[in-house]
Amino acid sequence: MRILVVAESFLPHMNGVTNSVLRIVDHYTASGDDVAIIAPQWPRADTSLRTACGRRVKVRRIPSVPLAGYPDVRIATTSAAALRRRITDFEPDVIHLASPTVLGGRAVVAAQKLGVPTVAVYQTDIPGYTARYGMPFLESASWQLLRDVHNRASLTLAPSTATRDQLVAHGVERVHLWRRGVDTSLFSPSLRSERLRAKLAGPGERIVLYVGRLAPEKQVEDLKVIHDMPGVRLVIVGEGPERDALRRHMPRARFTGFRSGTDLATHLASADLFIHPGELETFGQTIQEAMASGLPVIAPRSGGPVDLVTPSRTGWLYTPGMLDELREAATDLLFDDAKRAAFGEAAQDSVRKRTWPVLSEQLRGYYQQAITANIGVGASH
Repeated sequence: MRILVVAESFLPHMNGVTNSVLRIVDHYTASGDDVAIIAPQWPRADTSLRTACGRRVKVRRIPSVPLAGYPDVRIATTSAAALRRRITDFEPDVIHLASPTVLGGRAVVAAQKLGVPTVAVYQTDIPGYTARYGMPFLESASWQLLRDVHNRASLTLAPSTATRDQLVAHGVERVHLWRRGVDTSLFSPSLRSERLRAKLAGPGERIVLYVGRLAPEKQVEDLKVIHDMPGVRLVIVGEGPERDALRRHMPRARFTGFRSGTDLATHLASADLFIHPGELETFGQTIQEAMASGLPVIAPRSGGPVDLVTPSRTGWLYTPGMLDELREAATDLLFDDAKRAAFGEAAQDSVRKRTWPVLSEQLRGYYQQAITANIGVGASH
C-alpha cells in the first residue's frame, strides 16, 4: 500500500501527533508498504527519516511560519494547489491526515479534487484549548473549521469514546474509534531505578509523577494540592511555556525537563503514582505509558482517560475541578502499599495487548475501508 501521511505537527517537535506518526510509519515500512510524509518546515529540519527497520522515508517539508507566541506550533502557508502537485508526485492509495487543521484542511481539499481517499485522525481538542488560552469566542469557529475538514475526509478516527461522541454531537460524520498503541517492550516496571529515586526524592518519600507539556491546557497547576503532602515528592517531567510559573507555585516539586526513550521509561518505572490533571485529553498517551510501567493512575473523569482508567482497579477518576477528590484519591493510593501494588499490576495488565503493531493493523483496515468507499463513490459517478 502507498500511504501518504500529512502531519500537522512533526519532528523536531515531539508531541502526541508526532509520536503516533512515527509509530505507524515504523510499522508500515517494516511491513513493506511505501510511505511518505508531508509536514511543516522547521529551521534545519530533516527531509528524510530513518525508520526502525532501517528504511528511509521522504519527508516533504511545506513552507510554514511559527504561531505568534508559540514557536513550537507551525502554521503551513502552502496552497491546496501546491499540495495537489505533491500528492500527484507520490500517487498514494490513501492519505492519512494527522490531527488536520490548516495543512490537513488544504490537503483534504486537494485529495478530494484528485479523488484520493483520506483518513482523518482527530487528536487535538482545539475548541477546548480556545477557552484555556483565554479565547472562548473562537470555540464556535474552531468547531466549524474542524467540521468542514473532517466531513471532507472519507472517514474520521477518534481516539476515545468521549471524543467520538463529542465529534458526532458537533456534526462530524463517519466517525470511527481508533485508539493508540503503547510500546510495552520499552515501558516496563523492570526499569525501576533506586538510584534515580534517591536523586529525585528523599528517603522514604513516595514519588508522584506527571509527564507532559507544561501549558495551560494540561492544568499542571492543579497538582499544587499534591505538592505539599507530607512524605510525598512531586516530580514533573516536561517543558513548556508555564515552567517558570509552575516552579514558583510549587517550589518543592522536582522539574526534570523533557525526557524521552529509555530515560522517560525509567522515570515512569521509578515513580509510585501517576497523575494527569488535564481535562482536554482526547486520549492520554502518557497515561498508557505509565500503566505499562506498572503505575496506578489518577485523572479527571473527562475525555480519553475515561476509557483508560478503571476506577477501583487501575486507578481513580475524579470530578473535573474537584481537587479535593484528587487529593483524596492520591492519599488512598500513596499510603496503602498493598492497594497501590495491586492497582499497578492491574494497570500493566490492562494495556499489555495494546501494542502498536496491533493498532497499526487496525488502522490499515480503516485505510482499506476508505479506499473501498472511494471506489464506490467513483463508480457511482
